[in-house]
Amino acid sequence: QVKLVESGGGLVQAGGSLRLSCAASGVSVSITVYGWYRQAPGKQRELVATIVNDGGSTNYGDSVKGRFTISRDNAEKAVYLQMNSLKPEDTAVYYCNQRTRFNGYWGQGTQVTVSS
Repeated sequence: QVKLVESGGGLVQAGGSLRLSCAASGVSVSITVYGWYRQAPGKQRELVATIVNDGGSTNYGDSVKGRFTISRDNAEKAVYLQMNSLKPEDTAVYYCNQRTRFNGYWGQGTQVTVSS
């Protein structure tokens, strides 16, 4: 059974940093794209960042460009999100997403709260 486990969320003051981690288990094929998404209360889930495993090209949501960095460890089927210069509007539940050629998988989410 596939399981994605996220960690690293929490409460931080504006201007601070957090690093999110997500590790997958039970995936027997290669991951093609790793990603992070977030959902704030009353809003739709939105893209934070993705990274293509083959070649490492990245894509970021406009609101996080220059502040967040996505990286991956394909051997561990793990993806990370370094979040710097956090703002109150970054407050949301952050979800890990990992895609293979056949399926996409989601983590359970980790809460990030940025206080002003």
